[in-house]
Amino acid sequence: MNRLTQTLAVLGIAALSPMAHSTPAPSSRALEIDLQKTGAPINPFIYGQFIEHLGRCVYGGIWAEMLEDRKFYFPITPDYDPYKSLQDTAFPVVGASPWQILGSPERVQMTTAESFVGQYTPALAAGAAIRQHDLAIVAGKSYDGYIWLRNAGAERSTVEVRFADNPQGAKAQTATFTVPEGAYQKFPYTFEAASDSEKASLTVAVSSGHALVGTLSLMPADNVRGMRADTLKLLKELDAPIYRWPGGNFVSGYNWRDGIGDRDRRPPRKNPAWTGVEHNDFGTDEFIDFCREIGTEPTIAANTGFGDAYSAAQWVEYCNATGDTIGGQWRVDNGNYEPYHVKYWCVGNEMWGPWQLGFMQLDHYVLKHNEVADAMRAVDDQLVLIGVGAVDQINKDHDPEQAKANKLWSVGMMEKSADHMEMISEHFYSGQTPWTTQGELPTVEHVTLMRDQIRRITDEHRRLQPQIEELRGKTMPIAMDEWNYWHRDYQYGELGCVYDLKDALGTVVALHEFYRQSDLIQIANYAQTVNVIGCIKTSKTEAELATTGIALKLYRAQWQPIPLQLPIDAHGSLDVAASQSTDGKVLTISVVNPTDQAATLDLSGLDLPPQATVWTITGPDHRARNAPGQTRQVDATESQANPRQGITAPALSSVLYRIEL
Repeated sequence: MNRLTQTLAVLGIAALSPMAHSTPAPSSRALEIDLQKTGAPINPFIYGQFIEHLGRCVYGGIWAEMLEDRKFYFPITPDYDPYKSLQDTAFPVVGASPWQILGSPERVQMTTAESFVGQYTPALAAGAAIRQHDLAIVAGKSYDGYIWLRNAGAERSTVEVRFADNPQGAKAQTATFTVPEGAYQKFPYTFEAASDSEKASLTVAVSSGHALVGTLSLMPADNVRGMRADTLKLLKELDAPIYRWPGGNFVSGYNWRDGIGDRDRRPPRKNPAWTGVEHNDFGTDEFIDFCREIGTEPTIAANTGFGDAYSAAQWVEYCNATGDTIGGQWRVDNGNYEPYHVKYWCVGNEMWGPWQLGFMQLDHYVLKHNEVADAMRAVDDQLVLIGVGAVDQINKDHDPEQAKANKLWSVGMMEKSADHMEMISEHFYSGQTPWTTQGELPTVEHVTLMRDQIRRITDEHRRLQPQIEELRGKTMPIAMDEWNYWHRDYQYGELGCVYDLKDALGTVVALHEFYRQSDLIQIANYAQTVNVIGCIKTSKTEAELATTGIALKLYRAQWQPIPLQLPIDAHGSLDVAASQSTDGKVLTISVVNPTDQAATLDLSGLDLPPQATVWTITGPDHRARNAPGQTRQVDATESQANPRQGITAPALSSVLYRIEL
């Protein structure tokens, strides 16, 4: 059967939700779907993700290290204030050490003369101790760690590491080490939690002699080469096929060389774009290991802000070249003998924005982009390079009259750098963003925000690209490598922005639009995966899919790759999409219903099987949320239904039907 006609009659919508403006119910209407009228195949990379060194995305989210400032970036002082502890905020307070001095303060000195890593190393005399509070532990769970120590006196020193489930350090488990003269030595320890606690503590005490504490670590014993096992489990369920790293604004001040080599010897730095410390524990090798562990394709963003062409090319060497190059030999020296073969590279990030480190005018930036791209391709000519775009950003000039003549940034990039990139990036964020005064919208309007942004960007590219002679009639694909809701009520804590049911429904509507734009959008990276504004939220001991993560997981797993062309916006308040498998044997239909009344799609006129699998995403109300350690309020429930009786989308829901034809 070459052609099927589907009649979809929209029935039963009487009113909108209390959060929606009242609009007439859509009248019943027929919709014909021709299975021969298909769109371009959906690139699975539209289900990509983006992780950045921001808040608790990497450290505290993906990375399993429990100790803050383990390399002593901040000097330990008697002015310890637990309310300014690095543990307490997503954007840690600059200048506050999380380590408390116990005993006489003069017995703890920060030395620079014999520093182990970074600027400072604490020197402890007999009777001195330092302690970190607010560690979260789970009863019966083991915790592994180590400490680097050096004897700073004439005789051997004795150092104790104490692990307690309380802030006072009472009834602590203790590991005792005798530190001989000589160089720094590494001493391992393992503890087992006797009870659940969010107020556990770790203490380092010198009972005799003098000792330098180089660095130390504490992780749950079930960590996977330094990564949190609970977060990895959810990341594997999410099954995103491509990840972008390390930024974001972060990359424009990031020196990738700081993040390679012995992890304990990598220098801590001030986060160049955000507040807090960059520990450099999660660098290039860890990112590649992360990608291999969860089975995803890596994308690395090169630094075109404060960075240069030589550094970008050397980063490509480190990842892709053999040991006969400087960068490739560094990788070999670090124990990774085979090249990583990183294919996808972003050449910079948002260089059109004045907030960006190294921001410059378009006419200057295209020169830098081309120089960097040439240097990277000289190392590996098989790279897929993604240039910085912003179709709605005019290259601003101090002279208002001159600014009128300036080009749209994306247009200028495609005119001057089309042969120096394979894709152009676009970014957008929607919602009650920190830089708008917009309040909470009705649900029916809220769920279309991201769809409208995608449509705005693609409409502009479809209008502008044919006018750019340098493209020679070709299409420049879009990498939408940052997109998401970003709400003003961002919680500056562990979770970041907490998403609700209406955000999940809006995420599905955005996916529908990506399907409609499958000929133009080839990559989409949801920001920023874990915590911050991500789709996975973690506490110190647990991890959970946010409502948006529920949607992304389901559609990545079930949606078929060949989109079917449906009339746009033909269903009133409903958003509808359909697709089929490459062999045409499976039909998937998705309906988002943001109203407070159920809707039914009548599939009369089709020879349908009597059974289909249905997944429904919904919750008790539009503000329903998920949180680590709590019962899910929003989930995707699976059931069976007879599609001959129509497709029902409950109020405030997204439904996905899988029909075997």
